[in-house]
Amino acid sequence: MSDKVYMLNALWFKTDGGAEKYAEYAAAAAPFVQELGGRLLESYMPETALIGEWDPDLFFVVEWPDWESFTKLPQAEGYLKIAHLREEALENSLLIRCRRQAVDPAA
Repeated sequence: MSDKVYMLNALWFKTDGGAEKYAEYAAAAAPFVQELGGRLLESYMPETALIGEWDPDLFFVVEWPDWESFTKLPQAEGYLKIAHLREEALENSLLIRCRRQAVDPAA
């Protein structure tokens, strides 16, 4: 059985309607993500970086059942028809593959 994969998405929207265009993309992409077993865990709008420099407009984590499921998304026929919406919405983005790690506060 494959391990779950967590994809951190950090997004910087284009200033002229990027957030709205991304909302359109997200709504169109959701059925493809769900069909492949992906699910949005949580999303955040950062307010202030206290240490370091990192200022995306939005970031979120999507859980995938395994790496293979994630890699099928960009190849899905229907997804290819709406993928341009993402590019039209974003000035910049980061997509980072992660694995879940428990943090032991006693350690």
